[in-house]
Amino acid sequence: MVPRTVETSGEAETAAAGAGLAPVLRTGDVVLLSGELGAGKTAFVRGLARALGVPEEDVTSPTFTLVQEYRAPHVVLFHVDLYRLSPREVEDLGLDEMMEEGILAIEWPERWADPPEVVYDVQIEHQGGDRRVVRISDPRPAG
Repeated sequence: MVPRTVETSGEAETAAAGAGLAPVLRTGDVVLLSGELGAGKTAFVRGLARALGVPEEDVTSPTFTLVQEYRAPHVVLFHVDLYRLSPREVEDLGLDEMMEEGILAIEWPERWADPPEVVYDVQIEHQGGDRRVVRISDPRPAG
């Protein structure tokens, strides 16, 4: 299943790419989501959450709340947006503690100065209109 590259032509297909990653994720796993504003990172997480058992309509962007916590039947999913934070502020979020409790999906991961050694890397590239290219890597060292 991982790695893979998927071309999507709408939010539902981008969410489906996220749903495809869900079966391999376990507590302690980290998914780093990269892409420009509006690339579809939250849509990807919406599909991931749905596949874990979270109602899709419950998933919203954590842009202003910084962290959204979703309790699925067998795991907790933390959806984190680091866009507005400095590396020092990221340290204060307690991401390491969240990893012990669930799965982390991190938007704007380049602001995390000390990510874990092994992560899933998801790159979402906007191709114009509703088209996206979603690249999902095998777990690998971050950075």
